[in-house]
Amino acid sequence: MAPPHSRPARPARPARPGADAARTPAARTGPGAARPQAAGTASCAAAGRSPTPPAAAGVPRPGRPAPGAHRPPGPRPLPRSRATRLLIPYLSLDAPVMNLRLDRNRRLTAPPGDDDNLVGWYAGGPSPGQPGTAVAVGHLDTDSGPAVFAGLTELKTGRRIEVRRADGRTAVYTVDAIRTFEKDHFPNRTVYGNRARPELRLITCGGNYNRRTGYSGNVVVFAHLVQIRTHTAH
Repeated sequence: MAPPHSRPARPARPARPGADAARTPAARTGPGAARPQAAGTASCAAAGRSPTPPAAAGVPRPGRPAPGAHRPPGPRPLPRSRATRLLIPYLSLDAPVMNLRLDRNRRLTAPPGDDDNLVGWYAGGPSPGQPGTAVAVGHLDTDSGPAVFAGLTELKTGRRIEVRRADGRTAVYTVDAIRTFEKDHFPNRTVYGNRARPELRLITCGGNYNRRTGYSGNVVVFAHLVQIRTHTAH
């Protein structure tokens, strides 16, 4: 039995139709001028169900605190700076981060399927440590085997997630909950709704796998900012 901090080994999935596109959005997954919503194809990496922008759906856009919202006690939020690496020590996960944006259908695109150790950060939302709901997505698996977010269900509340920034600072989040949602009942407001404090969502595929339709749901990790550290850039 593998130790709890290691990434669970999973048999490679058979080639899957549409494995190069994740139904993410604001539609099946993504935030943005449209918020993220759930992911949905075989090479799924995010979440959401309809490609509707948050404003149209009545959900505040991530990263914009509600007027008059009181900021809870905690680290002072950081100014904008892009994410460069995401680390989860408990899972021995250390992965580079790329920026992701919405496609023409307002769906959040997924990281390339040919790199199983790459995380995508929704660049239209908050950067690490900024107020609001930041979103990062990653593949559960690829055609060749387990991918970067294969171990998310192994996480436990209280574990740390570290996100390094281009400005030399690291935003440290603590896990509040790990939930699995069926795509047809994905709670966009709960996942993508705005928060006054800096929060983070990690999203990947979950539920049952069907060769024709892909995964039935999404795994979502909820976390909030607890610390800011300065690291030495390499």
